[in-house]
Amino acid sequence: MKTVFNGKNFKKWKEPKDNIYWRIRDDVLFVKNGPNKKGSILWTKKKYKDFVVQLDFKFGDGTIDSGIFMRGDGQDAPQIQIGESGSLKRDLTASPYVPKKGYPVEATGVKELLKMNDWNTIKARAIGNVYTVWLNGQEVMTYTLENAKLKGPVGLQLHPKREMSIQFKNILIGKL
Repeated sequence: MKTVFNGKNFKKWKEPKDNIYWRIRDDVLFVKNGPNKKGSILWTKKKYKDFVVQLDFKFGDGTIDSGIFMRGDGQDAPQIQIGESGSLKRDLTASPYVPKKGYPVEATGVKELLKMNDWNTIKARAIGNVYTVWLNGQEVMTYTLENAKLKGPVGLQLHPKREMSIQFKNILIGKL
């Protein structure tokens, strides 16, 4: 796997225009909603086919609703949830969210594995239309997505209509 976040700048990412959300400090990527509660997605410049993405995340303030877009191009991309589902009002970390389908399966054992006040490591793998997720070293979910888009960028989400913050570091992606 290769580092896609060097802890210094957005070199391998498409920094949003008028970026008031994403900040880098001490090798950590911080994201927080602005006063208007708009969301933002930070996309990789590269597109990936079969790959694994791994990163460390730490919950900040508010009701955390974030995720990793897998082969995205916009809001219609499937993602791996981090934090609480806005629609279901409960934590669905490591579960897949598929637009127009919701959460087709739920990750198992997350409540016991998730550290609410410390760093967590999430790893998500996409091979063809099969997605597998590990949380803090334990496999928690495998899902086969029919008609999956098979190539696209990876995105980190700041969900709109929330007051929240989350931190990311050690962001790695490996082509398979």
